[in-house]
Amino acid sequence: MLIAVISDTHLPEPTAWFRRIFEQHLAQADTLVHCGDVTGPGLLAFLEGCHPDFHSVCGNMCAGPVHSRLSARLSLNREGFRLGVMHGYGPRSEVPDFVADAFGPDYDVLCFGHTHRFTWASRDGVRLLNPGALQEGDGSFALLTLERGREPEARQILVS
Repeated sequence: MLIAVISDTHLPEPTAWFRRIFEQHLAQADTLVHCGDVTGPGLLAFLEGCHPDFHSVCGNMCAGPVHSRLSARLSLNREGFRLGVMHGYGPRSEVPDFVADAFGPDYDVLCFGHTHRFTWASRDGVRLLNPGALQEGDGSFALLTLERGREPEARQILVS
């Protein structure tokens, strides 16, 4: 199973650049996860309407209608793996620990945003994934591969 993980898009509406990235990279994923800071109802509606298995959490920059529609965290089960998704808050250096503490040890992969930096690390047997910020210029996202009986694998995809 292939999961595209994005975060920190900071777009009120899908731009031509974002639509291109979506078509080239994100649409083919089995699941699409946004780790927060969607920021605009137009982008949220686009993602909900264009991907059949889209999930998102609220970030610290989500306001108004987006904030009221999204929860702060969510859990997903895919291919026998338990995933936790949260944006993260506070000083960037503390976000991975904050997210790990918020979910606890009963998860296989925790996806988060906020730091705008790609992370693929392990803490007490739990994998931590931050896809970086999907923004025009020097953005990134992550592709997470989950297969029963194998360790999760993630890779960063750089986009411009």
